[in-house]
Amino acid sequence: MGSVLRLLAEHGPAFGQALLLTWKLAAMAYVAGFALGTAVAVARLLPLPPLRAVLTGYVEVFRNIPSVALLIFIVFALPDLQVVIDYEPSVVLTLTLVCSAFTADYLRTGMNTVPAGQVAAARSLGMRPLTVVTAIVLPQALRSVVQPMTSLLIALMLSTSLASQVPLPGRELTALVAKLANDSAAGIPAFAVAAALYLASGLLVAWAGAVLEKKLRILR
Repeated sequence: MGSVLRLLAEHGPAFGQALLLTWKLAAMAYVAGFALGTAVAVARLLPLPPLRAVLTGYVEVFRNIPSVALLIFIVFALPDLQVVIDYEPSVVLTLTLVCSAFTADYLRTGMNTVPAGQVAAARSLGMRPLTVVTAIVLPQALRSVVQPMTSLLIALMLSTSLASQVPLPGRELTALVAKLANDSAAGIPAFAVAAALYLASGLLVAWAGAVLEKKLRILR
């Protein structure tokens, strides 16, 4: 315990900055991934078989590729194709693509819970397919996937650790732990502090998700 306190006294501000960077990366990727995943989920419902096939392939590819492998491809392979992306945007892009694939898949599951009779009734009133999806199907699907999306945010926050594989201007939690472990004998205390911060962040997100789900359940 004493070693942890000494570590916090000396490197407390660094841990604070690392936590902020961790959440910055997670928040940026989650917002972008949620928007992109929602668009993919809606487009997969349109009566356009070629588009459905392409988007299904998109979901399966980015849902099953390891995040680290995808980051390596973006950082080291894309420059060979004359596409150069800075390190931080590369991390955000990696997490965004993964998040969008899982979001699209979760929303597809949520959309399948909407009674078919509601869709048939809306179509009988002359509503266009896209309007049916965005006005009737999607709002109900979003309410049913609060917990999966909460778990996705937690997983995304933990996955920001892949940023330690590239030289970012700042250090997120995992990169900071690696630096402290290399520079001193504070590896175990640093890991304990980072683990506590990850755990506290995850519990906070889980609590917020549970509260939101409860409120949405009442509104149904």
